[in-house]
Amino acid sequence: MATIKDVAKHAQVSTSTVSHVLNKTRYVSEAVTEKVLTAVEALNYAPSALARSLKLKNTHTFGMLVTTSINPFFAEVVKGVERRCYEQGYNLLLCNTEGDFDRLRFNIDMLLQKRVDGLLLMSDELVNQNIDIFARHKPVPTVVMDSGETHFPADKIQDNSYRGGYIATQHLIKQGHTSIGCIHGPLDKPTAKKRYAGFKQAMLDANLIINDHWIVPANFECEGGAIAFKALYDQGTLPTALFVCNDMMAMGVINMANELGLSIPDDLSIIGYDDIKIARYMSPSLTTIHQSKFHLGQQAFDTLLDKIQTQRDTDLEIQLEPTLVERSSVMPNRKNS
Repeated sequence: MATIKDVAKHAQVSTSTVSHVLNKTRYVSEAVTEKVLTAVEALNYAPSALARSLKLKNTHTFGMLVTTSINPFFAEVVKGVERRCYEQGYNLLLCNTEGDFDRLRFNIDMLLQKRVDGLLLMSDELVNQNIDIFARHKPVPTVVMDSGETHFPADKIQDNSYRGGYIATQHLIKQGHTSIGCIHGPLDKPTAKKRYAGFKQAMLDANLIINDHWIVPANFECEGGAIAFKALYDQGTLPTALFVCNDMMAMGVINMANELGLSIPDDLSIIGYDDIKIARYMSPSLTTIHQSKFHLGQQAFDTLLDKIQTQRDTDLEIQLEPTLVERSSVMPNRKNS
């Protein structure tokens, strides 16, 4: 295996010149640069990332923590981050918490021990446990996505979930629905709490009664949506429309409705939230609230890189605005409410 000394000898230059060419840390003439790169190719030399990070005091690596990367919502965010990493020459270490607090602590410790240059965090456990992730480590630039208050310095990028919940419910009302239910996520999660608050405010502004029997908690997963809708169905009278607070649960609701012999949207209109990629391919295609997951990932990377490069001390708070996407799962109400 060739070393940097072998490359220097082959190119008839010093090892420091080879280092400057490969790391682009100092101007080297075009002729000398070509000699070095020719030697690198001839010897099939691969620079040591570890040695480079020790010398430059950075690893060109970001750590990212999400609840679960197999969920389509998180997967689309990760895709945006990975695209930016590729474009900017960064590596990405991706970890999943699966909602496990011990696993969250282990992954954060591991990432910081590996001397990542910065952290991208998208896990509600950080908020629910009120932890300081830097209690045992030197702080690194950090961006937190779609979460609440944190107990450590970080930039924050959040979807305006309250506004999104309001828009979703308002759309159902504009379609003539007055008997509207809601399947919401765990209310200890900031996004779920805000979406549900938006729902309640839209109902209040329209002078509509919120029927407690039509408000059902779930867990933001397909299975949770299906279980919640079955519980709602078993109570008897159904609303004419449902705001389901994420697309994964909406998928479970539609599946269970089909099993129970209900037609969406003829028997029940449904609006979701997130606009995951498969929402348009559901049957019927899902009317939902769009938040750009890919853009969220890119924005998070750009914000983190900016904090590293500018070395700013202030923390930013960036809010992304949701929009309505109309498809086929909502229709005007033709029933007596």
